[in-house]
Amino acid sequence: MSNALLDIDPIDLQFPFELKKQISCSLYLANKTNDYVAFKVKTTNPKKYCVRPNTGVVLPRSSSEVLVTMQAQKEAPADMQCKDKFLLQCVVSSPGVTAKEVTPEMFSKEAGHRVEETKLRVVYVDPPRPPSPVREGSEEGSSPRASVSDNGASDFTAAPRFSVDRLELQENSSEARALITRLTEEKNSAIQLNNRLQQELEKLKRESKRSQSGGGIPFMYVLLVGLIGLILGYIMKRT
Repeated sequence: MSNALLDIDPIDLQFPFELKKQISCSLYLANKTNDYVAFKVKTTNPKKYCVRPNTGVVLPRSSSEVLVTMQAQKEAPADMQCKDKFLLQCVVSSPGVTAKEVTPEMFSKEAGHRVEETKLRVVYVDPPRPPSPVREGSEEGSSPRASVSDNGASDFTAAPRFSVDRLELQENSSEARALITRLTEEKNSAIQLNNRLQQELEKLKRESKRSQSGGGIPFMYVLLVGLIGLILGYIMKRT
């Protein structure tokens, strides 16, 4: 709907009514002239509605948005009918005027101003329904299947990212367990070898004591001690 100065959309302020909830509706004003147009919004129930801005200026060949908010209601009206109304007043203003400079006298018909007026109704509509849940399979426990059509690969459903990550994690875990098992076996083998070498060393010490009583250190004892040192050094490097 429009008047001589502004195109107004919508002509009915529609509110999806819900109890105990603030509801807003946008009103769009389009200036179809080459003049600055000042506007003012009035209502029959000012305690119930909040209008931002309730006064303003629409520049030439431009548009403005007015937000009308209905306060939360405790009771639903009978038959969901509303008798509230709004009145939009507009008038040609001086070039360069700003919203702060808009005064009530500008909309006074007694002062000789040509004021255009448009009445707006308030209509309650049903709130949007939440989307119904989508069943993933026709039978319990079944998984959704990827659709295939003549278009080819574009109809296939991509695998969820978390499945790929879980597979990679399982593979990495298997490799880690195998590495830990191999290192544990090598460690156990090194410990067993070390124990045997310690036993041989104790045996050689006892024999060396007996031989020292007869004088001199056996050559085999010195050779065995050197061999043990080389083996222990190799084990330490591996671990």
